[in-house]
Amino acid sequence: MPDPSPPQAEAQPGELSRTILTNAGTMVGICTTLVGLVKILERQAGQTLADEIVGLIALVFLSSAVLSYLAIRNPHRPALNRWLERGADWAFVMGLLAIGGLTLLFAYDQL
Repeated sequence: MPDPSPPQAEAQPGELSRTILTNAGTMVGICTTLVGLVKILERQAGQTLADEIVGLIALVFLSSAVLSYLAIRNPHRPALNRWLERGADWAFVMGLLAIGGLTLLFAYDQL
């Protein structure tokens, strides 16, 4: 009996990099907004490390965006393109995990 699932389309070269670039740029903006909000709250609640941590997370997302941009700009060098795309993917996932961990710290008032 043949497989009833529809055939999956192959991902186009650079498609992952374009997706990462868009989302990593958005996450840098979210981190920037979060730093501003934490700075406002620190005036009332006292000093925390949250803004410094979010700043570092923003740098992780920025590195993901830069790597994905470089991957898009180098389609004629497949080995370099794959390496840059993997680095962008790895950095993006690390940024997501870090922002998720920071959220848990906020939720349990540990920061």
